[in-house]
This record gives sequence, structure tokens and C-alpha cells, in this order.
Amino acid sequence: MNTATETLIGADRVMDVRSIPCSVKHGLIIKQWLDLAVGEHFILLNDHDPIPLRYQFAAQWPDTFTWEHLVNIPGEARVKITKLKAIGVPVNPVASACDGH
Repeated sequence: MNTATETLIGADRVMDVRSIPCSVKHGLIIKQWLDLAVGEHFILLNDHDPIPLRYQFAAQWPDTFTWEHLVNIPGEARVKITKLKAIGVPVNPVASACDGH
């Protein structure tokens, strides 16, 4: 799989990032979200609650997304992320990291 050029969102709108190394995970998730049309969504499937990623979205693109937990149990987190409006330059660029995950 060439994750730099192909979508990681399946036909079921799920983006399963459980097997993706942390060093590239946030960047791939953000790229997939940036590529969405306004009003579109995907469901992020991860092995933990991606709280640092949510903070990163809020800092860089406030009021441009919704973040809805569908499942949040040990070992599985599913978050529906919807793009609400067109995106410009990030408000506050921040470094991305999984913060120990």
C-alpha cells in the first residue's frame, strides 16, 4: 500500500489506523480529512481514544469539524469526523504526535 497517494478510507467510510506506525499516523489522518469535501465524514478506527489528535484539530482548524465518539472502549475507539467547512491555513500549527501511543 502506498499511503502517500491512496485513500485509506474504505467503502464503509472507515479509516482503520490500528496498524499504522505512530510516527506517520496523525499526518495520514489529517491528510484524509483535508481531502474530504465539506459535509463528508469518515470513521476513524484506532486502538485508543485519539485525544491528542482531537486537540490538534481544535487548535489548527477550530469550528471546521465535528468529532463524535461512536465506540470508546479499551482496545477500540471509533470516532466519526465530519468536515463542516472549507479549510485554510491552520490557525495555530502544532507538531503532531501520538503522545506515547
